[in-house]
Amino acid sequence: MRWRSPRPLLLFLSSFFVLSVGAATDDAGFRICAYNVQKFSATKAKDYRVRHTLTRIVSRCDITLLQEVMSPEAVRPLLASLNRYDEYEYQSVSSKSLGNSPKDMQQYVFIYRADRVNVTGQHQYQKKESFVREPFAVHFQSDKTAIKHFILVPLHTEPRQAVQEIDRLYDVFVEVSKKWNNTNVMFLGDFHASCAYMTRANRKNIRLFSKPGFSWLIGDKVDTTVSDMTSCAYDRIVVHGTPFLKAIKPFSAKVYNFAKEFKLTKAKALAISDHLPVEVRLKSSAPLLQATPLLILLSVSAIVFLSAL
Repeated sequence: MRWRSPRPLLLFLSSFFVLSVGAATDDAGFRICAYNVQKFSATKAKDYRVRHTLTRIVSRCDITLLQEVMSPEAVRPLLASLNRYDEYEYQSVSSKSLGNSPKDMQQYVFIYRADRVNVTGQHQYQKKESFVREPFAVHFQSDKTAIKHFILVPLHTEPRQAVQEIDRLYDVFVEVSKKWNNTNVMFLGDFHASCAYMTRANRKNIRLFSKPGFSWLIGDKVDTTVSDMTSCAYDRIVVHGTPFLKAIKPFSAKVYNFAKEFKLTKAKALAISDHLPVEVRLKSSAPLLQATPLLILLSVSAIVFLSAL
């Protein structure tokens, strides 16, 4: 019997290994982030160091919610920087200016990768007596995620009204889930849901705790602040429903400490915000990626064995 060289099979497995590694890299999933950028004005956006750091932070995410955006002029240079910096095309969708004081009108702004996710609807909650900055709900669709259609609802609470405003998110949930016939809803933002503003005793007065189906993904002991003087889980991510929860990568909800990652001083981090971003990842839509670690192991073993022949 004629011996056949293992080289063709070796080349095939090598190629498969490269593809598997590429798939493993893509298996980082679909990242959703929320960041209170603290008085993000046009003047602040013109600061090159601030804008460059923000570009690095936002470019990690498929969707980023920015809070405390003081004017549309603040977003335009950041978008321009993102579209120069990264391979993706970034677009934004924004609420109107919200607030009770002309000196403190803020927008919710979602920046998203247009080639990975689409905006299919938006809705401004109208009951002004319920919130100082009424939630601005956005309906997203993506073929890149395990869950194709989902709703993101941001909230930046007024600190002294935090408990009441967080509780009223349930009313927002009822309204937007009926509007789009979709209960895959995620609430995210600076809730002030910690320390003096929301205690464990307050939970009995918050329907996102008492009603079934809501999961709080950022824990009470997580510090979402920059300063060493505070340790509070102000910024939160809450999801509704088992399908949405199953579509989330386990243990992916966390704070992104960009100051540590970028080796910035506290002063430079505080120049951007006194908050840290929070994030969560959705599972990829590609079923092959679930088996990627085993496939890589088998490919490497086969390559090593055939190379020794």
